Amino acid sequence: MFTRVLVANRGEIAVRVIRTLRRLGIHPVLAASIPDRHSLAARHAGETVVLDGYSSAETYLDQDAVIAAAKHTGCEAIHPGYGFLAENPDFAERCASEGVAFVGPPAEALRRLGSKTAARAIAVDCGVPVVPGYDGPDDDDALAREAERVGFPLVTKARAGGGGRGMRVVRAPGEIAEAVAAARREAAAAFGDGSLFLERYIERARHVEVQVLADTHGNLLHLGERDCSIQRRHQKVIEEAPSPIVDEALRAELTAAALKIAEAVGYVNAGTFEFLVGEPGQDGARPYWFIEANPRLQVEHPVTEEITGLDIVELQLRIAAGEPLPLRQGDVTFSGHAIELRLNAEDPRSDFAPSAGRLRRLDLGSGPAPGTRVRFDAGFEPGDEIPAYYDSLIGKLIAHAPDRSQAIAALVSNMPLTTPLVTNAALLRAVISHQDFAGDAIHIEWLESRLKEVLDRAQPPLVALAAAAACTWAQRDASWIGAGQLAMWLHDGAETHCVHLCSGRAGAMHLAIGEVEMNATAPAFSPAVWVDGQRCHVTAEGEDTLSVDAGGETWRFTIVPPPPLPRHARPTVPGSTAVTAPLSGTVAAVYVAEGDEVEAGQLLLTLEAMKMEHRLVAPASGVIASVTVAPGDQVAQGHPLVELGE
Repeated sequence: MFTRVLVANRGEIAVRVIRTLRRLGIHPVLAASIPDRHSLAARHAGETVVLDGYSSAETYLDQDAVIAAAKHTGCEAIHPGYGFLAENPDFAERCASEGVAFVGPPAEALRRLGSKTAARAIAVDCGVPVVPGYDGPDDDDALAREAERVGFPLVTKARAGGGGRGMRVVRAPGEIAEAVAAARREAAAAFGDGSLFLERYIERARHVEVQVLADTHGNLLHLGERDCSIQRRHQKVIEEAPSPIVDEALRAELTAAALKIAEAVGYVNAGTFEFLVGEPGQDGARPYWFIEANPRLQVEHPVTEEITGLDIVELQLRIAAGEPLPLRQGDVTFSGHAIELRLNAEDPRSDFAPSAGRLRRLDLGSGPAPGTRVRFDAGFEPGDEIPAYYDSLIGKLIAHAPDRSQAIAALVSNMPLTTPLVTNAALLRAVISHQDFAGDAIHIEWLESRLKEVLDRAQPPLVALAAAAACTWAQRDASWIGAGQLAMWLHDGAETHCVHLCSGRAGAMHLAIGEVEMNATAPAFSPAVWVDGQRCHVTAEGEDTLSVDAGGETWRFTIVPPPPLPRHARPTVPGSTAVTAPLSGTVAAVYVAEGDEVEAGQLLLTLEAMKMEHRLVAPASGVIASVTVAPGDQVAQGHPLVELGE
C-alpha cells in the first residue's frame, strides 16, 4: 500500500478521500488552488501544495502543476477524485511515465469510454441496447440535418465528459441551432472539446446506474445499482440505492450489461455504467438503454457504501496499489436503503443563481432516529468562504435506514440549515416530502416540470414563522428594534422572512408577516404556541436556531440580523434601462451589439458562474444603447452589462 498520496481535487470529495487515507495510515497531501489554500480539505490534509492560480484551467486541470506537486512531496500516487483530471487518459499516461500511480482506470479504458460515441459502439458490440441517435460528423449542418432523421424530442450531448455539460433538450426543428451553439460552448468550457452527438430523448425515463469494481488480477464485480432520476438541468440532485423501480430480473440484466462493457474494455478500478430505464411495457418489463460510462468515483458513491458497508475509496486505493480485491461477487451483501441530497450554494427562486460567499453557520438538525445513520460529507465548515470559481456543492447529506420511508424521514429531520448563504435545502426537503417521490412516480424530467409547485411547497407556512417569533419574544424578549414596530428576521436556509410584533408581549400577541396579520398565544416558559387557533410546538436548538412543528411538518429557522439595504444600480440615461449582472461570473457569449433592435424576452448574453450558464434577456423592447462587456470578461454582481434605450 502507498505511504503518501496526492489528492488533486477540492471541496467535499477532497475531504472524503483524505478521511480514508488517514484511516489507512497513509499521509495525505493536497494540491489546492489559491482560493482553496485555507479550505476544510487543506486543514484536514497532512500538507498542502498551493497551485499558482484561481481558475480550474490554471490549477486543477494543469497536468504539469499536479505532477510536480506529487513529485515534490514524494507522493507515490495521485487520487483525482471526480471531475478535473479524473477521466483524462493523457494524464493517466503521464502519471505512469513519471512513476506515479493513477488512482483510476488505465489510459486505454479511459480513451475507449471517455468518448460517449465510442462507448455506445462498444455497448452495441456487447449486445447492450443504446438509445437511437446520430454520432457521425458533428458540423452544424450535419447535426441540423440528422436531427430530422433522429426525430424530436432529442437531446444534444457532449462527446467528452459528463455531469450534464453540453446537454440540451430540443423539441422542435427551430430550436436546434441555438441548442447546438449553447451545448458546444458549454462542452468546450468544461472539457476543452465542443464536439457533440444526438440522441432520441426518452420521455419519462428513470436514470439508473451500476457501480463496478475491477482489479488487475482479473476480478470484476458490481455493487448494485443507484437511482439518480431527480435531476435539474441534466445534473443529479438526489440519488438513492437501491432503485425503487428495479426488480430482481431487471437488476440482473443491468448489472450483467455493465460487467460486459467493463470486461470488453479491460476496465480496472471503480467505475459507473449508466442507463435510462423506460416505463413498463404491456408485459410489465421495463426497457433499458446504455447511455454512458463514468470511469471514476461518482459524486453519489456514498449511497452504495451505506447499503454495502464498503469503503469504495479504500478499494480504489488497494486496486491502484496492485492488490487484489478483498471480496468476490458472492461476498457483496445489501442492507436497507440510502438516499443522498446534494446541498448547493444556489438560489432556486432566482433561476438557481450561485450564492458564493462566507458560510457563517451550518446546522444539521437533531440527529438520526434509532436504526438510522445520517452522514454529511462536507467540503466547508462555518467560517469558510465558498469561492465563485468552481461548482456550488457545499456537501452531501446521506441517510441510511432499514427502508426507504425511514431514510426519507431521517433526511427531513436533519436538513442542513445555513446562514447567511442561500441554498437549495428547502427545495430538497420539498422534493423528498412530495407524494410523487414517496410513491416512486418520478422521472428525469419530473423536477423541471414540477419546479413551480415544488418551490411553492418549499415555502415555510406563515403559521410556523409566526410561532417561532412569538415563542422567542415570549421566552427571551428578543427582537431587532427599528424606527417602527419590533421586528424579527428568520432565515429558513433559502430566504429571510420578517415578522413584525404589532402589539402585545408574552402571552397574547398580534403579529404581521407582510400583509397577513395573525394572533398568537405564547405562554412564557412553554414550547406550546397557538397561532390563530393552531397549536405549534417550538424547540430551541441553540441560542438562535428554532425547530417548529406545525401542521404535521417540522421547520427550522435561524434568527438573523436585518438584511442590508438594497443596492442601487448606477444611474442611466433618462429613458434607458441597465441590465446588470445578477451574480459574479464570466461572460460566456454576447448576442447583441449597439444599435440592435430587440424584443422583450430576447436573449442578450449568457453568463457562466459555478460551472452553469445563466441567460440574460431583454426586460423590454427597445434599442441597444451600449454593450459594456465581451466574451471572457469577469464581472461582479451588479456590474452593468447592456444599456437598453427606448
